[in-house]
Amino acid sequence: MAGQEVVRVPRRWNPWAALAIFGAVAAVGLSWAKWLPYTDKIGGLVDTREWSGGSILDKAGDAGTGPSLSGGWDFTQSYFDSVWKALVVGLVVAAAVEALVTRRWLLRVLGGGRGRYRDSLVGGLLSLPSMMCTCCTAPVVTALRRRGASTPAALAYWVGNPTLNPAVLVFLAFVAPWQWTFTRLAVGALLVFVVTALVSRLAPPDVEVPLPDATDDEGDVALRDAPYRFGRALLRMSLTLVPEYLIVVFALGAFRGWLFPLDGSAASWGVLAVVLAAVVGTLVVIPTAGEIPIVQGLTLLGVSAGVGGALLIALPALSLVSIVMVGRALSWRVTIAMGASVAGCGLLAGALLWAIS
Repeated sequence: MAGQEVVRVPRRWNPWAALAIFGAVAAVGLSWAKWLPYTDKIGGLVDTREWSGGSILDKAGDAGTGPSLSGGWDFTQSYFDSVWKALVVGLVVAAAVEALVTRRWLLRVLGGGRGRYRDSLVGGLLSLPSMMCTCCTAPVVTALRRRGASTPAALAYWVGNPTLNPAVLVFLAFVAPWQWTFTRLAVGALLVFVVTALVSRLAPPDVEVPLPDATDDEGDVALRDAPYRFGRALLRMSLTLVPEYLIVVFALGAFRGWLFPLDGSAASWGVLAVVLAAVVGTLVVIPTAGEIPIVQGLTLLGVSAGVGGALLIALPALSLVSIVMVGRALSWRVTIAMGASVAGCGLLAGALLWAIS
């Protein structure tokens, strides 16, 4: 009517359109950093059936040696060269979660209130396509928690990425005895789908957020705000997570001789070697599939199958770097308990591989 002011409602994304854009961003990034390189790697293994390249830990010096600043620097450079693409993708996907994935959709898929085991199952299944190492997954886990994902879902996504990585399972099937693949799959599934649900019981009770309806602003993302939200999230995580990531990687490389003292002498250590492998393997950081040359090398030196089984789980599942990166998002009590649980599953994997080898 004449004389009446027209109120303009800001245009907003269709939530499904926003989700489609997020999917496209994730697919392009993962194709570049993971899917295409892994496809080429599998093609090479079909012909050779041999793993090329040595242990990344060799860049940091020998087992049993003292701290080395040069070893820390060399290890950091080698590690960053191996994972920088995945780290970039992890940061971008995490920022896209905050900018494009509506809170309403995330709460319906990964929110609490539907059962811990259900959340662990969904989080674990969603981790399979991304195939990231534990450190590169950490920014995404942080973003998921900020948007309201439940603790068991976030835990399952965190450890599911490196532990049940489909590409690594294929790598193992080509270059290692079948018992290695079976142990990794059996104990890895237990860790991702069951142990995460149990560990989540230690979390402070999540604030139950009712599912917003279609008109709730929290359920939508404003078109004009999406680039700003993305840039703000990317900058925040780059300034907080990346520095601590590099510092802890450097420290692990510098103290590699003390933190990972396993070498050929471990063949005579008995059960102690298995326990040590489960504990230090949980702390040491490696790139995706970096556990394969490490376990192969120790096996050739005569180290027991129990040590190999422990490292097949403990090395990829977590690291001190990723623990530091997600501690605030998941709570330190839950994060430390998850680390202890990974070490425990490492012991179980060691016993299983020893029994079936």
